[in-house]
Amino acid sequence: MTLSEETLNNRKFMHCPPFEKAMEESDQSKGQTHPPHAKIIEDLDEADVIILPPFEAMDDGIVTCDSYSTLLDVRRSKRAYLDLAMTQAQLAFMLWSAIGIQEFRGVNDAASLRPSPSGGARHPFNLYVAVRNVEGLQPGLYLYLPLLNVGEKRASIVRISDIDDYPQTMNDMMVGQRWTTKAPVVIMVTCDAYRAEWRYGTAAHRVMLIDLGHLGQNLMLSATSMGLGSCCLAAYSQDLCDKALGVDGVNEYTVYAVSAGNSCD
Repeated sequence: MTLSEETLNNRKFMHCPPFEKAMEESDQSKGQTHPPHAKIIEDLDEADVIILPPFEAMDDGIVTCDSYSTLLDVRRSKRAYLDLAMTQAQLAFMLWSAIGIQEFRGVNDAASLRPSPSGGARHPFNLYVAVRNVEGLQPGLYLYLPLLNVGEKRASIVRISDIDDYPQTMNDMMVGQRWTTKAPVVIMVTCDAYRAEWRYGTAAHRVMLIDLGHLGQNLMLSATSMGLGSCCLAAYSQDLCDKALGVDGVNEYTVYAVSAGNSCD
């Protein structure tokens, strides 16, 4: 088997880099203040913020799976969705289970603790939601705002744009995976790279990809626990997704997507 130079470079990227050297040269080691723990929208009008219902997942009947072993046994990627709306509480639980902020720790609250693990507690991701069918929400594109509900089991979102011709737009963004156009929601994950680079410097990027897997698994397990189907997507149009989300593709860029909803398969 002959390996291309590109393949060898990609394999090398998976090797563990020299963390001590990278951290010695990081902005954290230079005493620079840590970046914000989540995306901040300047001049955000409180009237535009939508506070989703609070939840106690088991007590409120949101979680329907009766045991953890059953949850692991039934989790599968689901690509066929019924024309049934998700509830706002279901959406809130999924968002919180991925990057909801439970508390801050460390010097100057540099670390944020959340349901999914992240190297150095950096959590360098933002969640956007393309809504097609959620009870009480107008279709469009929303941003999750975890800083507004620290320590609470609830989630706040803000609507950032319409999605014109939803089926065609989503089909193009997800490179022809037409089943995504039927999902009640498609959660799109962006990477805010400096949040991790601040601590780990040039060693941050491999860790961020590992963290991304943790986040995706939390989203899928949470969906499954509520009797919903979900599917993680690594294939998408980088340019179209970045443009739709209004990110620059350099400091913040799309890295993942997860569809979710009531499944018929």
